Amino acid sequence: MKVDQKGHTVTIKDTQGNLNDFAEKVTQQFKTFEKHNVIIDLLSNSEVSENDLKIFLPLVKLQKKAKKSFVIAASDLDFNAVSDKLVVVPSLLEAHDIIEMEEIERDLGF
Repeated sequence: MKVDQKGHTVTIKDTQGNLNDFAEKVTQQFKTFEKHNVIIDLLSNSEVSENDLKIFLPLVKLQKKAKKSFVIAASDLDFNAVSDKLVVVPSLLEAHDIIEMEEIERDLGF
């Protein structure tokens, strides 16, 4: 697991290729990330399916309560099949863009 912090956003990259172990590590260490927007970088893991991403739903709920963003960057997915509760994008650039838009919406009170 590689953690990169830039401003108010933390990018957490899966370096092991095992989604369950990665999600468990992120969950265990989540207290250190909870005051930041979080991007989960799964771009290097081509084995991820739409259903596998549901493992992150409890973390999404925690982030929403804290008024922070939680975005997953993953490729080779059917984005229409992903749960509506998850924000999944095909690149890190789009993940940062989504976080910026959500920050603006929160500032405006939406």
